Amino acid sequence: MRGLAVVVGGLLLVGGAVLVAVADQERVAGVEAVKAQIEKTETLLRDTRAENLELAEKLTALRTAIAEQDAEITDSAGFLK
Repeated sequence: MRGLAVVVGGLLLVGGAVLVAVADQERVAGVEAVKAQIEKTETLLRDTRAENLELAEKLTALRTAIAEQDAEITDSAGFLK
């Protein structure tokens, strides 16, 4: 009986150690997946910011052109030329 208890106790100990090791591996894999997603998101954000800056420059140029054209249209007396 004592031998059976030792065997069962040993099996439970080994099983518990295996469960802890597997859980730790899953945690590490989860952390790595999150880190990869963060890197991907940061890259996307950086690219989006650069694109937004380019679009803002184009928008400023277009607004300037529209303002100039608007001034030409509203200058009915020809004073601005």
